[in-house]
Amino acid sequence: MFDTLQAIGDAQTLAQAIVNTIHEPFLVLDARLRVVAASRSFYETFQVDPEHTNGRLLYALGEGQWDIPALRVLLETIIPQDTAMDDFEVSHDFPGLGQRTMLLNARMVIYETSPDTTILLAFTDVTARRAIEREKAELLERTEELLRQKRTLLQEMEHRVANSLQIIASILLLKAKAVNSPESREHLRDAHERVMSVAAVQSHLHAVDGIEQIAVGEYLTKLCASLGASMIGGSQPPTLTVTADEGMIGSAEAVSLGLIVTELVINALKYAFPEARPDAAVRVTYENQGTGWRLTVSDNGVGQRVTGAPSAGGGLGTVIVAALVKQLEARLEVLDAPPGMSVAITRAAAPALAPVAPLAA
Repeated sequence: MFDTLQAIGDAQTLAQAIVNTIHEPFLVLDARLRVVAASRSFYETFQVDPEHTNGRLLYALGEGQWDIPALRVLLETIIPQDTAMDDFEVSHDFPGLGQRTMLLNARMVIYETSPDTTILLAFTDVTARRAIEREKAELLERTEELLRQKRTLLQEMEHRVANSLQIIASILLLKAKAVNSPESREHLRDAHERVMSVAAVQSHLHAVDGIEQIAVGEYLTKLCASLGASMIGGSQPPTLTVTADEGMIGSAEAVSLGLIVTELVINALKYAFPEARPDAAVRVTYENQGTGWRLTVSDNGVGQRVTGAPSAGGGLGTVIVAALVKQLEARLEVLDAPPGMSVAITRAAAPALAPVAPLAA
């Protein structure tokens, strides 16, 4: 008998030592929800002592601070049915602690040799974690609101830029019709075409979803379709095709690339085919080469031999293209190999490529 009592006493001592070792607040309750044992961290955290804790009903501890409706639901409804519950969240204003948020883990222990049951109840204070999560959510909401405002301002700016470009283009066209000097008229028309090319690039960038990265194939296809619709006419118009690898480029790079394509396509459509031909063709090709790319605009026209075509050294369009190529840190190649002409721009880490053959006549 003495040995049995000694074993029971040793088991109780061991159980209390285990309970005290647990870092988080921890309670052992009997079937009537009275405290059988509490961890040292429970006493320290909730500022209570063993004398006013052990043997007392949980809801009566600390002048009723644990008489929490959510806790009653957990212990009196959920645990008897499910025997276990993890991360049951309870928010309560505890005297001396203030508003705290606790995660409760509960287990019902059922014994094989006894009708009694025991409930193990562990507490994890997540007040600071929830505060950080709320701050993150508020910061995310503010960031999203700033992004919405940025998009609204950007759309307004793009709308105003588009209107301004249209007004400038209209004024230049009216002036070109009004002047008597053929040379001045030609300069004004060139200026009108440059403004329209900028407007075309701007409008197509505005139509693309996303601001930072542009799908280059879709962008060039839409841009060239717009250029063809505005410049190609007649019974035997040149065909304008785009072949592009998949890839994304930054919006700033897309602006320069779009202006280059616009200048080269306009130049090809204006000067490559002084006479209508059924096989007349202009082709835009974009090759994605890893960290670099290669853009080619070629035609099967008359090359630069036709009178009035800008030379490789100094036409306005050529000057603009050269400046944009330099801005992109790329390399420009102009190939005049009858019957046609090719202009290739290669960017960065692209390997050396053989000259691009012009389209067959």
